[in-house]
Amino acid sequence: MIRKPMYIDGSWQPARSGAQREIINPFDGSIIAQVAEGAREDAIDAIAAARRAFDSGPWPGTPAVERARLLFRLADLVDREKEDLARLESLDTGKTVIESRWDMDDIAGIFRYFAGLADKDGGEVIASPHPDTSSRLVREPVGVCGQISPWNYPLLQASWKMAPALAAGCTIVIKPSEITPLTTIRITELAEEAGFPPGVVNTVLGPGAEVGAELSENHAVDLISFTGGIATGKTIMRAAAGNVKKVALELGGKNPNIVFDDADLDLAVDHALNGVFFHAGQICSAGARVMVQAGIHDRFVKALTARMQRIVLGSGFADGVQMGPLISAEHLAKVAGYVTIAREEGARLVLGGDRPDDPALQNGFFYLPTLFTGCTNDMRIVQEEVFGPVISVERFDSEEEAVARANSTVYGLSAGFWTRDPDRMARVSRALRFGTVWINDFNVYFVQAPWGGYRQSGLGRELGRMGLDEYTEVKHIYQNHAPQPLGWFGK
Repeated sequence: MIRKPMYIDGSWQPARSGAQREIINPFDGSIIAQVAEGAREDAIDAIAAARRAFDSGPWPGTPAVERARLLFRLADLVDREKEDLARLESLDTGKTVIESRWDMDDIAGIFRYFAGLADKDGGEVIASPHPDTSSRLVREPVGVCGQISPWNYPLLQASWKMAPALAAGCTIVIKPSEITPLTTIRITELAEEAGFPPGVVNTVLGPGAEVGAELSENHAVDLISFTGGIATGKTIMRAAAGNVKKVALELGGKNPNIVFDDADLDLAVDHALNGVFFHAGQICSAGARVMVQAGIHDRFVKALTARMQRIVLGSGFADGVQMGPLISAEHLAKVAGYVTIAREEGARLVLGGDRPDDPALQNGFFYLPTLFTGCTNDMRIVQEEVFGPVISVERFDSEEEAVARANSTVYGLSAGFWTRDPDRMARVSRALRFGTVWINDFNVYFVQAPWGGYRQSGLGRELGRMGLDEYTEVKHIYQNHAPQPLGWFGK
């Protein structure tokens, strides 16, 4: 049994109330940990610590090369603890340990990337229009940052927020999802080992309605970064208006994967599977909305069905397992509810649509890979984020039709399409209104490129140079080197 407190102002401590939460392994429902269950008062303590560390501590004035050194050290510690971190992530989320190992490699790279950027911006000189004056722009840390990360990629998403904030010189209060906190606790232990000063990194555990709400509302917080659902994101935006704090939101997507007649069918099928079934479809960029041109629609569905039937479910630690469980009983019920809605709205169930009947999987939150065809643009299964191992397939006739339907969504996170036509590549990539567009690929990201969405998929960008800029304010400094009286007033 793992037992963990919270980390505030350089010390590990229980919740003020003494409350604890049991952490569940989604594979079999067993209890794997007990952690402190914080509330508003714990968040207030952490915010105050971060505020002191920023306003009167050494961190914002620490040379960028020193901040970079600590981030490089943290990346090295992630490499050292890769197996332990991957094991914790898979215990906590149910995903395969192979996927978790990939995540750890990415996480170490994210800390190294932002460490490398930390000392690269010396400001910008602007040619002043006035004689004997100088003008320059500098970027300064925004201040105290509240960071709320989701349950599907707990440590990966936390690193997307932690690394640029610390590189910029901000202090942070991290709130992981209350159901998957273990790797965020562990990275906090590693940050302490790396040598970050007290108050710079604070980790508060607890529910969004308490801890997350305080981070969003508290006037001592200068920026709130959230990854999660639309409804919560809108609540955070309203709460952040109290002191007009900066807001960065990544709110998911309903991401079209468009397959044109001239595509390499086998490749498109393979990547359609990759686009959905990693982590049982619990991915904000999942290509669960597959749109197939009429000329190859039937062959595509037949090949996709055959591959989906062979997906192996089970423990993420077992050899040969390709897909683990959903995260919780509540989320399982949500996914099953969408399957019911799809059938009621007239979608044709080709495969899945239920829990597996394997007795070894009955205690976990498993759901079969599920395929619907005959889907139309107005169906909820097409327009809403199911966040599970469910693919909806739509038939289309023309390029213009595919683009118009793909864009007819409140979301705008990512989209992909498959074609051999270079002119179509240019037309469609320009026409799709999404933050990331993949051509002949799907679900590719890397730290050097910014990530974020159009419309209700969110505000701002993570990763890339823009991900660092989110954690800074721009200051214009103007200096008159030979001031003279104007003699305008009071003569």
